[in-house]
Amino acid sequence: MHSAALLQIVLSGLGTGSIYSLIAIGFNITYKSTGALSFVQGEWVMLGGLVAATGVTHWHLPVWAACIAATLIVVALGFLSERIVIAPIRHPSPLKLTLVTVGLALACKGLAMLVLGRSPQGYPGLSGDAMVHFGGAAINRQTLWIIGVAVASMCAIHLFFNHTTTGIAMRAAAANRDAADLMGVRRGRMVSLSFALAAGFGGLAGTLITPLTLMSFDSGATIGFKAFSAAMLGGLGNLYGAGLGGLVLGLIEALAGGYLSSQFKDAVSFVILLLVLIVRPQGLFGKPDIVKI
Repeated sequence: MHSAALLQIVLSGLGTGSIYSLIAIGFNITYKSTGALSFVQGEWVMLGGLVAATGVTHWHLPVWAACIAATLIVVALGFLSERIVIAPIRHPSPLKLTLVTVGLALACKGLAMLVLGRSPQGYPGLSGDAMVHFGGAAINRQTLWIIGVAVASMCAIHLFFNHTTTGIAMRAAAANRDAADLMGVRRGRMVSLSFALAAGFGGLAGTLITPLTLMSFDSGATIGFKAFSAAMLGGLGNLYGAGLGGLVLGLIEALAGGYLSSQFKDAVSFVILLLVLIVRPQGLFGKPDIVKI
């Protein structure tokens, strides 16, 4: 394979991996705050893409404005879903919360079908559909936007959790809930914020990927599962691992599609998830759980 073709594959993989990273970070944010797996994460991606498409095609908003509006709407939906569905649960356990998010995901899918329609939707990229040529490779400008926004978002979430009062409080509540309660940290509020943040990352990913691949009401489950595989690969509870896991998965998918066949791309996520669960359940960058007897 020529170097230009390899560069093309790598750039494509980085773009796809950046999307997985954003969604996987959302998985990890809710996991750290509740200990549960939020399987509604993929539906936030779907809603972000469809709401942005509606903004462009029906409300005639500029693409950038539709993307921002859609992301904010999904953030609000994430916050409300936690307040209305999650918060009222008595004696919540990780398993119970995980099952509730499965039901919430099904509800989101059904409502999206009724309100936003069954047909796949899309819109132009933030810089149109023009291609950028370098090194013999041609890459859509939207892919560059995806990579750039993903890097900026990862830097922003690092600063948020390490240099803001709210972010540090969220980390404290996740690390030691009893100690956080004694220090006056409102744990319920932190969980609500974690769901809103996770939804925002999912919605943002949806607005970025929709110009490259049409979004429909049933798209969330597939991309959500792939991002979950990325989160497992990086290590659940490790935000940086989630980002790296997404990039690794995107590159592996692209290389499998380029060197083998595009039919193998979707199978890669399943194979990687199985291997991680068997060989290193804590992920590449996670720490093994130590049980004291």
